[in-house]
Amino acid sequence: MATTLREGREQSNPVLRVFTQRKMAAILLLGFSSGIPLYLTSQTLQAWMTVEGVDLTTIGLFSLVSLPYSLKFLWAPVMDRYVPPLLGRRRGWLVITQIALLLSIGAMSFHDPSQALQLLAFNAILIAFFSASTDVVFDAYKVDVLDEREMGAGAATGVLGYRIALIVTGSLALVLADRMPWPTVYLLLAALMLVGIAAAFWAPEPVTSEAAPASLREAVVDPFIEFFRRTGLGWGMLILSFVIFYQLPDRFGQNMATPFLLQIGFSQTEVGAIRGGIGIVATIGGVLAGGAVIAALGINRSVWLFAALQILSNLVYYWIAMVGDDRSVLVIAIVIENIAGGMSTAAFVAYMMSLSSRRFSATQFALLTSMMTAARDVIVTPAGAVADATGWPTFFLLTLVTGLPALLLLPMLVPWNSEHPRGAALHTGVVEEEPGVIRGPAVDEP
Repeated sequence: MATTLREGREQSNPVLRVFTQRKMAAILLLGFSSGIPLYLTSQTLQAWMTVEGVDLTTIGLFSLVSLPYSLKFLWAPVMDRYVPPLLGRRRGWLVITQIALLLSIGAMSFHDPSQALQLLAFNAILIAFFSASTDVVFDAYKVDVLDEREMGAGAATGVLGYRIALIVTGSLALVLADRMPWPTVYLLLAALMLVGIAAAFWAPEPVTSEAAPASLREAVVDPFIEFFRRTGLGWGMLILSFVIFYQLPDRFGQNMATPFLLQIGFSQTEVGAIRGGIGIVATIGGVLAGGAVIAALGINRSVWLFAALQILSNLVYYWIAMVGDDRSVLVIAIVIENIAGGMSTAAFVAYMMSLSSRRFSATQFALLTSMMTAARDVIVTPAGAVADATGWPTFFLLTLVTGLPALLLLPMLVPWNSEHPRGAALHTGVVEEEPGVIRGPAVDEP
């Protein structure tokens, strides 16, 4: 009787049906596993090196070990081309890369940061490489296993797991390090990779009639050919421009947020606690809310709504610039900004998923995210000079203007009354829950 009532509620609530699927649980666990390594080669490793007396210049140079995250598109075609002998193309690679992560994170326990820094750096690069590879396959799995209406929920669920992992490796690891040696902490964190390995075995396999690329050359070249054949060259270039422009207002504001807050009088503790603590919780809430909205309204309308919300959310920093170092205003502003940013992220990731063909999802999605990263790391570099020339209130008003290119492209690329973005690939969301048992998407096609 209870099962019948639950099924009745799920049928009447499509959003509930989306979030309660087995593949969503798998995405949550895989998102957690995907997030574990990030801080282990950055913030957490920096804390260990500081305790061991490594000089600040060397600690700063260790940021270069994260380079594989920006270059992951170079080897993404390998994940599209080759199919492991067990578990299929996506789950097989998830197991391989996560086992490699377990071993490489565990190997960190054999190092002493006060000695042999070259070996430590090499080990950290290995972790970053296998972590970036896991991200490539995890993103491809989400593209392959979700239909269009599920993509917002899938992006939200993955980010939720990822953020939980960042809290564990960024906060809990430091607490543990006060009670046990750092090598032991890294061994414990390495063991957490078992969560993702087990999830990869348990996750449903995506069902597709499209064969993997027949050669490595095909895996490298054909993703570009397929994308521009599907979109058309002119529209394809506009789509790639939209990928770069969509989050520019958020990137410009975030790039200078910390110096701004410190300059107007907030302490480092206040900025860290409010942005890092309350901000993460608000981001998770925004991502989950965004996933629910996308499941209900679809990608197109959600991208419109969240683009406007993202741009307007930068006004909270203008508010702070006018009010000054008022802690209650900062808390309200950070909550608003992070909820809007979380919603925008869910919509944008879902949009990029919709543009990725299931046959080349690893390569195409890696390329799209690399272009997004370029917007974050390259285009916003003049932000400091602009802020210095205009002053903080004017600077944050000008960040609203950076959203105009994306707004102008919205009607052409993401029509409000259309179900699918222009150039979107076909996504059925069909999975094999059990051998021989095929299940379709949780949300009925309109």
